[in-house]
Amino acid sequence: MPFPAPNPDLAGTLLLGKGDVEGLFAEARRMRDEGRGRTVTYSRKVFVPLTTLCRDKCTYCTFAKPPGAGGEFLLPEDVLAITRAGESHRCTEALFTLGDRPEDRWPQARAFLAEHGCETTLDYVRLNTEAVIAETSLFPHANPGLMSDGDIAALRPSNLSMGLMLENVSSRLIEPGMPHHDCPDKDPALRLEVVRAAGRARVPFTTGILVGIGETVDEVVDSLFALRDVATESGAVQEVIVQNFRAKADTPKRRDAEPTVGFLARVIAVARWILGPEMNLQAPPNLTERFEVYLDSGINDWGGVSPLTIDWVNPEAPWPHLEELRGRTEAAGFRLMPRLPVYPEFISADWIDSRLLAAVEAATDDEGYARAPQMEAA
Repeated sequence: MPFPAPNPDLAGTLLLGKGDVEGLFAEARRMRDEGRGRTVTYSRKVFVPLTTLCRDKCTYCTFAKPPGAGGEFLLPEDVLAITRAGESHRCTEALFTLGDRPEDRWPQARAFLAEHGCETTLDYVRLNTEAVIAETSLFPHANPGLMSDGDIAALRPSNLSMGLMLENVSSRLIEPGMPHHDCPDKDPALRLEVVRAAGRARVPFTTGILVGIGETVDEVVDSLFALRDVATESGAVQEVIVQNFRAKADTPKRRDAEPTVGFLARVIAVARWILGPEMNLQAPPNLTERFEVYLDSGINDWGGVSPLTIDWVNPEAPWPHLEELRGRTEAAGFRLMPRLPVYPEFISADWIDSRLLAAVEAATDDEGYARAPQMEAA
């Protein structure tokens, strides 16, 4: 008997571990195999923490820091040093992660930007991603927070793709006492509009949800349906990440319970069921010890994995060694393939800036995967 079509009530029941949970996992695997086959991808990257200054005050974050306590910008020469080191480790992606609009909160940020001829942090992102394109073989993927149509268009010639996590669609989470209070960039309506803007600018886009920050089961379900709708509307969503919250010392949420592996597996399976066979669905392998369990939930991507740099957002969680990632993925019956920060189906003149397309085509094989040499110990 066919599994039912996605609906919010059944999705909530399944997330609670009730109903035909075994049927859900079987359907998620069937849909993944139908749409994405038995190939699981990853992007070999370096993590570039362009600035750890931010105007938001998320209650679970250790990435953002104030001036004088770790909050700072990388210098352009530091960015190039990281990306050139990435070249020596045969990386293909430079992941630019940064705080949102710190110049609106910190005078130190405004002063630094002015010293480097920039009015905004987004200007500084463009300056540095253009330098990476000009001087290295890596392809930038920027996660700079809220962006307008003009911001995305300005970054498109130097960024193969971009991203912004929805985290959760509920506006309740920005109310006083909640994890996104006093975080102007975490308004879910504004974040969904960035995804739509990426569609208008023809930029392949990454988004996703963060599970375990205080949301309800219904809010998880609502978020997945919102992502399905914005993906259909924009056409730009190349992948959806389902990421688990990890409690961190020295944050207000340091004592909060983390989602269990079983619950996150159900969220991933429900995400596959809602988002459909063709969506690229990712779970980070460094945030769960037995990460291959998520292959049984319907994922087809591990995201960016670095042989060189730490995960600056989750510094307590080291990346698996790439040979370990390969071995555990293949033991589960899948082929592991490297990709660029853009998926093969988005490699076309419609989605890639003309100034990048030739280099992208030269860096990929006939299937659209990265022409990376065979992985070695690193």
